[in-house]
Formats: sequence, C-alpha cells, structure tokens
Amino acid sequence: MMMKKAILAVLMTAALAGCAQTEGQQRAGTGALIGGAGGALVGQAIGGNTKSTVIGAASGALLGAVVGSATTPQRRGDEMCRYQDRYGRIYTAPCDDRYYNGNY
Repeated sequence: MMMKKAILAVLMTAALAGCAQTEGQQRAGTGALIGGAGGALVGQAIGGNTKSTVIGAASGALLGAVVGSATTPQRRGDEMCRYQDRYGRIYTAPCDDRYYNGNY
C-alpha cells in the first residue's frame, strides 16, 4: 500500500513539473523529481524500511529543487542593476555593458 502511495506521489510531481512556467521552475521541478527518486533509493538502501525511504525521498526532493533552481543560468539582459541619477535618486533598470565588462 505504501509503495502505491509513493508511486502516485512521484507521478503527481512529474505531472506538476511539466506545468511550470519559467525555466527556473522547470529546473526546480525536474531536480525535485530526480532528487526524490534518488533519495528514496538511498534511504531504502541505508535504512531498509519505509520511514527511511520517505525521509530520503523528501530530503532528496528538497535538495534537488534547491539545486535545480540555483543552477538556472541567467540570460544576458535579464539582470537588473541599481543606478543613481544626478539628483541622488536611486532606480533600477536593466544592466548596461559596464556590468558585463566588469567596469562598474
């Protein structure tokens, strides 16, 4: 019975990962899916019981989502920089070439 619930949870996660909108969300969902599966295998191998499998799956999914989200590459032009105008007002705008060349 517990195995059916685990398989259902993995299938639901896979279905929801496909609905993500941005690349970062897709990478986080995929990382959670892969991490959860790997964590479940490691938890089962180490503990040999259901509790270890569930803890391993949850830990792996969390770690996989964090790593997947953190490793999403930034496209050039998506970064926002803070600027100050000649009157001292601070505003944000897309970064210019000084940011990319390291001359800021």
